[in-house]
Amino acid sequence: MDRVEAQDERRRQMRERVIASGFVRTSDLAEEFGISLMTAHRDLDALQAQGWLRKVRGGATGLPSAQFHGSVAERMATMAATKQQLARAAATLLVPGQTVLLDDSTTCLLLAHQTAGHTPLTVITNSLPAIATLAKEPGISLITLGGAYFPAYDAFMGLHTADAVRAFRADVLFMSTTAVINGRCYHTSPETVQVKRAMMESAARRVLVADHTKFTKDGLYALAPLTDFELLIVDDGLPAEQIRAVRAAGTEVKVVPQKP
Repeated sequence: MDRVEAQDERRRQMRERVIASGFVRTSDLAEEFGISLMTAHRDLDALQAQGWLRKVRGGATGLPSAQFHGSVAERMATMAATKQQLARAAATLLVPGQTVLLDDSTTCLLLAHQTAGHTPLTVITNSLPAIATLAKEPGISLITLGGAYFPAYDAFMGLHTADAVRAFRADVLFMSTTAVINGRCYHTSPETVQVKRAMMESAARRVLVADHTKFTKDGLYALAPLTDFELLIVDDGLPAEQIRAVRAAGTEVKVVPQKP
């Protein structure tokens, strides 16, 4: 194993250690892997830049927060049945012949599995799992968005991805969000916000697909107000007064039962 391979393997093990433990001290990682404290900090900086964890005073954490919303596997497991219901509801809006933008959310990944029966469609996405799914679907013209690959999100993010989005115009965008606070959507990374804002600018209609727990979470970077979306698809776990407030502000709301 050469130096680069050894570094990659060490960082992989560090990542797994932090995610499994929730919090690990930098000094403990340095001792465990037989490296200097400075090297341990560099490793954690690299893992944080990829979105795997968040550095905090004295160490690193893999627990969800305003700056870190967990790994793809954790997000797929969270509210899985409800997200499936939301994806099915979103799929009913697909019209053959449309050009559709899908973001990298786990909810929209489930929507990517629901395209059969609504083709032909042109789908534009930055989500690697969605790309793999849609590439196998007959009747799908797939456009992939490149840029910097973020392993923790399993997606392409950042400035180059945002620039790639702006080369297209879509009929409809389906998007989710990390958090909704006081009528505004938030995310945990500026790179995500860059891409999602470009997607919103490039779509004639914008649909936000979010389970009710997103209205109880926190996020660091503001994306857009709910009023920038024509439609919110949410499950019936969202309190009625919040649904009324969204509608009163001018966004249509489709409420989906959590159980079929």
